[in-house]
Amino acid sequence: MRVFVRVAECRGFAEAARQLGISRAAVTRAVSALEERLGVRLLSRTTRSVSLTEAGASYFEDCQRILADIDDAAAAAAGSNLRPRGTLRVTSSVLFGQLHVLPIVTDYLDAFPEAQVQALFVDRVTHMIDEGIDVAVRLGRLPDSSLMATRVGSVRRVICASPGYLERRGVPEDPGALSGHQVVVGGDESERVEWRLSEGGEPCVVRVRPRLACSTNHAAISAALAGWGLARVLSYQIGAALASGELVAVLEDYEPPPIPVHVVWSGGRRAPAKVRAFVDLAVERLRANPLLGR
Repeated sequence: MRVFVRVAECRGFAEAARQLGISRAAVTRAVSALEERLGVRLLSRTTRSVSLTEAGASYFEDCQRILADIDDAAAAAAGSNLRPRGTLRVTSSVLFGQLHVLPIVTDYLDAFPEAQVQALFVDRVTHMIDEGIDVAVRLGRLPDSSLMATRVGSVRRVICASPGYLERRGVPEDPGALSGHQVVVGGDESERVEWRLSEGGEPCVVRVRPRLACSTNHAAISAALAGWGLARVLSYQIGAALASGELVAVLEDYEPPPIPVHVVWSGGRRAPAKVRAFVDLAVERLRANPLLGR
């Protein structure tokens, strides 16, 4: 089981052999013997990569829990305090990760000197099993899965501008007024944009044509701060600017429902100590974050 788990985590036999300190041939024999005994193929092998099959992904999760239980039992028998140790892999979106997950990571590392963290901050949905991720902080609705999840708050989609821009161009009173304003967008949005809003509790769609399209939300926010136009971003991204008055939210009565924020992990309370400790810390800190109003 340990050999199979290491191959799945490394996505290759050679690296797994190096980390385990045994020959590649021994690793290959161990996995082949395991597949033969189970009567099912656990890994798909090509000349370039190794990936889990559907059966392998399920078995991988079970192996992680079983091995963690074995390690915990051995540590308990030896009188250990069961402190988190080993490498923890955490993921979140880029800006949310930098602003709100990274401080949790550094506090976790300070609290548990035997732990290491690999933080993957990317603006895409990661596959936790395939990419060997232990904990994710997700913004948005969650699909049904075998993963555990705890809701820690929510964020809003906010249309905002600087006070100076609004003084020059006026404050839009309803979605229809957006056509008379300069609009800047960031991230995936480009020339033709549909903003999904809510009017009287009913969904409505407003088509806006931005004059400025930036590759990142951070750049769009910078343009709004500079007084160039209206931007629509997530509330956590501009919390400090809203509090200081550098940016002002408009059309708040037309905002769509808030977007939920969850901490997601596998294994529940039987997850390894390194995962349980990080989940507990992340849930506590994120729920206390005033920018993630629940």
